[in-house]
Amino acid sequence: MRRLHLLFAALLLALTPAYAASHPKLPTNADCLACHNDNTLTKDGNGKPVSLFVDEKKFAGSVHSSFTCVDCHKDITAIPHQDNPLKPACSTCHTEQQQAYDKSLHAHAINNGNGQAANCTGCHGSPHEITPSSDLHSHVNRANIAATCGSCHGQRFVMEPSGHNTQEIVSYEQSVHGKAVQNGSQQAAVCTDCHGTHEILPPTDVKSPIYKSNVPMTCGKCHDAASKEYLSSTHGQAVARGNWQAPVCTDCHGIHSILAHTDPNSPVSAQQLAGATCARCHEGVALTRDFGVPGQRGSTYLASYHGLASRLGSPIVANCASCHGGHNILPSSDPKASTNTANLMRTCGQCHPGANSKFALSKIHVGAPQADDIGSLIVGWIRRVYLLLILAVIGGMLLHNAILIYARGAARCGVGPTIVRMDRNQRIQHLVLLLSFFMLVVTGFALKYPESWLAHLPGMREGARGIVHRLAAVTMTGIGVYHLMYLILTRDGRRLVTDLLPGWADARDAFQNLYFHLTGRGPKPEFPRFTYAEKAEYWALVWGIIVMVLTGMVLWAKVSFGHWLPRWWLDAATAIHFYEAVLATLAIIVWHFYQVIFDPEVYPMNLAWWHGKMPLHRYQEEHARDEAVFPPTAHAAQGEAGADEKAGGAD
Repeated sequence: MRRLHLLFAALLLALTPAYAASHPKLPTNADCLACHNDNTLTKDGNGKPVSLFVDEKKFAGSVHSSFTCVDCHKDITAIPHQDNPLKPACSTCHTEQQQAYDKSLHAHAINNGNGQAANCTGCHGSPHEITPSSDLHSHVNRANIAATCGSCHGQRFVMEPSGHNTQEIVSYEQSVHGKAVQNGSQQAAVCTDCHGTHEILPPTDVKSPIYKSNVPMTCGKCHDAASKEYLSSTHGQAVARGNWQAPVCTDCHGIHSILAHTDPNSPVSAQQLAGATCARCHEGVALTRDFGVPGQRGSTYLASYHGLASRLGSPIVANCASCHGGHNILPSSDPKASTNTANLMRTCGQCHPGANSKFALSKIHVGAPQADDIGSLIVGWIRRVYLLLILAVIGGMLLHNAILIYARGAARCGVGPTIVRMDRNQRIQHLVLLLSFFMLVVTGFALKYPESWLAHLPGMREGARGIVHRLAAVTMTGIGVYHLMYLILTRDGRRLVTDLLPGWADARDAFQNLYFHLTGRGPKPEFPRFTYAEKAEYWALVWGIIVMVLTGMVLWAKVSFGHWLPRWWLDAATAIHFYEAVLATLAIIVWHFYQVIFDPEVYPMNLAWWHGKMPLHRYQEEHARDEAVFPPTAHAAQGEAGADEKAGGAD
């Protein structure tokens, strides 16, 4: 037996060198780090990396520190090793994660040649420095997820080539979730909670957690109660039936930019619900056409007391969610609905303690059509009767006052001698200009401000409005051309130009007039046939017509002009046309209306534009320097006697 043991030992000693030769000792971590932890060995003389540097301290704190280098770098069996060893495969240990990643958007992007798409190290960091997700410095710690995803999704040069933008990261950082994470919350949602971790799928994939029908369950991971209420609501049931028009959480709350409902900018804030969020679906006719759901819910709410008070900033007035609920919205026919007849007293009683059944049945959506509602029918007839009454009463009042204004103005001119201030030709020119100007103002500003009362006047539909605006423009252009011919070809026209030419005397008159009315000192100023104010208005009118006609022609024939003018000329013409219109309208209201209506000496109106006459005494007080009527050497009585025969002017 002993001989047998000795024989076995001798055989073992003989085989040991051969075994060692065929199974060399593998490098240890210390062997590898001897080079890879030395900056002088991992960089060349110019500081350029020639091999991977591994920080020994960081590696010791990583999740891979319990492994040897050759556990991952299996093709390295000796030191020194080959120049280009194989890159370790994470799937060797992380098989399930790799399989999930292979189905993701990121993997498909890499397979399609996008080398910037995220991979294992892009999210987790260097394999030698990966720390547990519980580590605050880990790339995948909840506090750092947004920054990790943002390293790609926040960079334009990375996202824009693939057709994506970077707004999602900015929106998330400003959202209620992002701010909660920044404040140290470990429960607030981060990117991976909604999109997944390794198997990130597009929202069009039915397996994606952000696929429309999956959104309630995704949000329900944190908001369980709200999710359950939603799933049993009319919206949740509609989505479950495949109705993609019904909203899910993100349709109302937003996606990345979710804000607290107390934030006035949130789509689910009391200020935004009726006018924006709920109205997106419940204002139009699509739901009525497809599902029989009444439309105009937003506008009829906003027309009610609740809506009006809300628009005035009331923090307690009822909004859509106050009556219908937030997540548990049910049709009023459902016995559990807050708007069911049996539950209305309780619903209304939240704000109106003691509300009885009759009060609770009052109409909330003002003006909403309800053919079977006796109250709606009565209110409809009341509206019709009062509209007719308003038209009759106010129209009669306006007619009455117009008659009095005309009669008193005419009577004022009929007392004593008068002078012809405007002849018939001039009055016709003025009337045509007046009508075309105001038609242009109404039709032009109706287009610029489609929500204003101007746009709701009869005939302001775009087709008719555009035609009327152009007809008025042609009329104003025509009367402008006629007036130019009048000035050139007629004696009265040439005299009109001469008398309207400004001079230094007008500046002196303006100063003396203001000085007299401010201080009461000195004689009351006297003016020639036209005052400095009338001259300024006339030449401003000439300038305004020229500008409006030229810019209007460019805009009317914009395609033709666009062939030989740069595009910015059209933009400039649009701006000039608009601002000149504002300037002209305000000038007429502030300057011209004062002179012919609001001046106490002519109130209620100077009717010279209608009958052409002006009391001689009034004319003499203001235009005593009109030498054609009051010659310097003539006697005043002679001036009065011949005043009616003297030629007048244009106002």
